[in-house]
Amino acid sequence: MKKYLLPETGNFYKANLHCHSTLSDGRKTPEELKELYKRLGYSVLAYTDHDIFIPHDELQDADFLPLNGFEAEINENDRGAWENKCCHICFIALEQDQRVQPCWHREKYLFANAPKYRDQVQFDENAPDFEREYTGEGINRMMKTAREKGFFVTYNHPSWSKEHYPHYSRYEEMHAFEIMNGSCLAGGYDDYNPRVYDDFLFQGKRIYCIGADDNHNGAPEDSPYFDSGLAFTMIKADALEYRKITKALEDGHFYASQGPEIHALWLEDGKVHIQCSPAAKITCCYALRRDRAAYPQGDQPLTQASFPVEMIDGYFRITVTDEKGRHACTNAYFVDEVLK
Repeated sequence: MKKYLLPETGNFYKANLHCHSTLSDGRKTPEELKELYKRLGYSVLAYTDHDIFIPHDELQDADFLPLNGFEAEINENDRGAWENKCCHICFIALEQDQRVQPCWHREKYLFANAPKYRDQVQFDENAPDFEREYTGEGINRMMKTAREKGFFVTYNHPSWSKEHYPHYSRYEEMHAFEIMNGSCLAGGYDDYNPRVYDDFLFQGKRIYCIGADDNHNGAPEDSPYFDSGLAFTMIKADALEYRKITKALEDGHFYASQGPEIHALWLEDGKVHIQCSPAAKITCCYALRRDRAAYPQGDQPLTQASFPVEMIDGYFRITVTDEKGRHACTNAYFVDEVLK
């Protein structure tokens, strides 16, 4: 009997879960970003301007859903912006009527255009100012606080942040990890990070992986530095409705991609099966040292593959690579959950 890992029914919705507008350090207004991403075939755009949680529900229409969020940065020290390590985290509200920003400080942590919009932020006036601290404990406290307040939490672009295993291995409270960041890749950073994802998984952290642009739109569309449409998350849900989309995020009903498409993913007869767009290679990675790969045979396009799954495997995840070297990555699936 088939057990679908991505739901059998529903629709795939193309989403960018990390985005910056003129409300912080982006170059396009929220309205211009809606126009751009609809033209690029997206249905979902999470507005995650730096440090300010300002909903954009007015931009919703039958074919476009704005998700409300913000991004916070925790810096190692007070040196110049490019002289220190940092940790960047996105927070996406799970409920559309969420209006209160967690982890707010009345005076600190706003830059670029964000201070202009300080008065539009709603926060708990009875809560003390939240002090950011670049330690494992401090970052986990921020992630946990936001989770408890109803936000989906992602850890972003460790290569751009110059964070390595001793830093990110301390983080415990995220829902998902940004396995690919389009803006960072366009800018020269190695922020396609499957090994970092495995580092988290090897530690026993049961988290998802997303793809996102982190766009600021400082370059024209014909430039190689143009940072929209480079990395995305394909979310499968019953309808383009706020809570259905965020519930699909909570349940892991999505995959990350730079271009390749995954059409179906299921378990049957002791194997995981995948159907996808034409690929140059499909690989399956396990917790154990027995990874597998499938390649095209003869003139036949590679659009499906199957890999064995056993209880000893710990977890497995699949990567589809196309002829341009772009990747689509499934979430990791833990065998004690999916084989029971």
